[in-house]
Amino acid sequence: MSAWFDAVSSLKAKLGLLVVASVVTAVLLTLLGSAADVSPLLVLPVSVALALGVTQLLAAGMVAPLRRMTEVSRAMARGDYTGRVRTSATDEVGQLATAFNRMAEDLARVDRERRDLIATVSHELRTPLTAMTALLENLADGVVPADSQHLGAALEEAQRLGRLVEDLLQLSRLEAGVVDLDRQDVALHPLVDDVVAQVRATGRTLDVAMDVADDLVVAGDPARLRQLLVNVVDNSARHAPAGTSVRITAGDDGGTDGGGIGGSWWLEVVDAGGGVAPEDRDRVFERFGTDGAGGTGLGLAVARWVAELHGGSLRFLDPDVGQGARIRLEVPGERATAVPTSPAPVPSAVPSVVAPTVAVPETTPRPQSGLDAVFGRFWPDRAAPHGLRTVVAAAGAGLVAGIALSFTAVGITWTLVALTCGAAALVTARRRREPWTLVCAGLAIMLVLPMTLRAAWWVQMLGLVVAAAVFLCGVTGARTLPGILLSGMAWPLASLRGLPWFGRSLRIAGTGSRTPAVVRTTVWSLLGLGVFGTIFASANPVFGSWVDQLVPNLTFNDLVGRAFLACFVFAATLGAAYLALNPADVEVLGGRRPAALANRFEWLVPVLVVDAVFLAFIAAQARALVGGRNYIEATTGLTYADYVHQGFGQLTLATALTVLVVWIASRRAGDSIEDRRWLRGSLGLLCVLTLLVVASALRGMSVYQDAYGFTTLRLFVDVFEGWLGFVVLAIMVAGAAGRGAWLPRIALVSGAVALVGLAAINPDAWVAGRNIDRYEATGKLDLRYLQDLSADATPVIADRLPPEVSRCVLQQLPDNEMRAEALDDPRAWNLGRSRAEGPLTDLGLLPAGEQAAYDVGTGVPADECSDVWADFGE
Repeated sequence: MSAWFDAVSSLKAKLGLLVVASVVTAVLLTLLGSAADVSPLLVLPVSVALALGVTQLLAAGMVAPLRRMTEVSRAMARGDYTGRVRTSATDEVGQLATAFNRMAEDLARVDRERRDLIATVSHELRTPLTAMTALLENLADGVVPADSQHLGAALEEAQRLGRLVEDLLQLSRLEAGVVDLDRQDVALHPLVDDVVAQVRATGRTLDVAMDVADDLVVAGDPARLRQLLVNVVDNSARHAPAGTSVRITAGDDGGTDGGGIGGSWWLEVVDAGGGVAPEDRDRVFERFGTDGAGGTGLGLAVARWVAELHGGSLRFLDPDVGQGARIRLEVPGERATAVPTSPAPVPSAVPSVVAPTVAVPETTPRPQSGLDAVFGRFWPDRAAPHGLRTVVAAAGAGLVAGIALSFTAVGITWTLVALTCGAAALVTARRRREPWTLVCAGLAIMLVLPMTLRAAWWVQMLGLVVAAAVFLCGVTGARTLPGILLSGMAWPLASLRGLPWFGRSLRIAGTGSRTPAVVRTTVWSLLGLGVFGTIFASANPVFGSWVDQLVPNLTFNDLVGRAFLACFVFAATLGAAYLALNPADVEVLGGRRPAALANRFEWLVPVLVVDAVFLAFIAAQARALVGGRNYIEATTGLTYADYVHQGFGQLTLATALTVLVVWIASRRAGDSIEDRRWLRGSLGLLCVLTLLVVASALRGMSVYQDAYGFTTLRLFVDVFEGWLGFVVLAIMVAGAAGRGAWLPRIALVSGAVALVGLAAINPDAWVAGRNIDRYEATGKLDLRYLQDLSADATPVIADRLPPEVSRCVLQQLPDNEMRAEALDDPRAWNLGRSRAEGPLTDLGLLPAGEQAAYDVGTGVPADECSDVWADFGE
């Protein structure tokens, strides 16, 4: 899709179109959701997520050339100049890519010429050095006399070596075509004789059969021709078997003066060796293209370069029967037009001796992308592999939610969708085999089960939220309180952090992948099915009836709402999956400990003051306990129940603040033995006093519930206060054992277990049962409160209260939780509502077959309930 922008020649215009596309997407989705009466809480995140997706989809192609330039430049720093930037964009980025490619080609050519220079120098210096070394060894060993003849030969080799070095230093200029050949009339026969002698001087055993006319004179650079012939003859001598000869023949087509000067000429060298296979005849002319018989692989490459420099060619031909290799040099006359094969001219500077390029380790910091700079060390991109399966799994979870999730009431499909989302994220988790992750996943499963087992909405939603928090802590490996908090924040941020990974997942590696084609085929097929199916269904009633049987009867609002729901679940699952695959470093703050305070009294005195306040409070509680009800009423003017209830909220807050005081003091205290002793003593005393406060609060709430009845809120705060007491006790044990690092995880797991236990006791039914117990003991019962309980309490109320009272208490359920659409929708099945259906039917509040004592929603006559409220109301 980003290729559509390639025709736009301005980067500013592209950015403007990108903003317009994102805004239009968000606005259209908002209008569509509003028209379908979809909740803004669902429309807003889906609109933002899809707008970000459109931005990522369109912007990926805009920045792809820049990323490719970064990759190629890093490869160049390592000595690899083969990379190029391919783009069809015509804007400023495309122009930059074109200029970058030209620069890369220039650098590659310069690097190639530098390498060729070093290789050629090394090869060409070897032959004269070998000959001169052999001659000097003969002189030193007395094999030959040190007369003027042999010393002159050594001097001649040294001079030839000097000329060769001078010529090779200008090799790059010659290859660039800025230096002309020193063309002369060269007698070919003497030149071949000198070449044979030079090859023999290197120690080669060479028997030559020469067929070169004595009067054959050709036009060429004698030094270059010598260079070519030495390499060719030496190569043939190396491959010729012992006892065989190398045949050298030459001829011309007749020159302008009849002697061959200025005309085309040729030269062949034939040996009786193994020959060169036809498929290798071009490769052996490449640099380092040896045939496995020895040598550096540069000789024939240099020879072909000299031939091409003369405008000619050097190649292997098919040998005659019984021969080995046949190599032929053909040089056209001066009147022929030579096709230059050397690279394009470069600045004509004579190079100095250059060291070969070596791979240099990359020491500069890796350039960061925009998101890398935003998230920093908190969430580095660890180059997570593309996750097409993860994307498909998340899409499957979204599809399941869009199709199966019930809009009428929370039930079994809610649990199913939650489990599907968690499974899609867990299978890709980096830490999926760690015990901590598995424990958190198990707790999350138990926490989403109340959506199927309980009808109380507060138990369902609280379990869902805590399940998500526990699961996220499991996949991120959170160990500290800041880490646990950052785990929850990382989930919504994953929709932004995972955009590059999402783009990589959609662009499957390998040009042979059929996935994009499959996706396109699926989309077009579904579009064709929808368009033509709708047309024919409206045109033919019979065909329309078939379609009605296959397609669920959805209204426009249902269809749009389910589409938004599917997108939301897909995005949420994909964010959780990316967080599991590439966990954020949630402990980036947890590992930091502030510097210890310089003076011990700075932290010790505040802790001792808090200890003193707790001691004073415990003393007051003890005095009230000893004085009894009369002392409390005389001192405060409150009843005993009101007295013990009045401070429950404050005691709960004091318990929570105690945990905070312990955490701060332990981080600011010093590490000396003396500091540790004072810390354990002062905080240990504070924890013991806090446990007494917890016991006092729980006892006070018990007294208040006995006096004024039980509620689900009072039960919940009882559980919460008990959990805080357990955390304080864990702090004492961990502090004594030196295992403070385990406390955050212990608190998290114990809190989740407490919530699972709360759901297991069926809190609404438990509260209803305790209130009825209190009624049987005291004759007091708050029927109005029982009406506010969920369907979970229905079996208890119907079983333990008289039928007329039960009907008045439960008459509102058919209009609320027990609506007909909720009971008839199998996707909304819930154990709590299912267990309440029988008692409501027996009481006549729900229809039973065709005959019903009361229609659904009719309730109980008002005069009957008014008597009940008068008899039972508090």
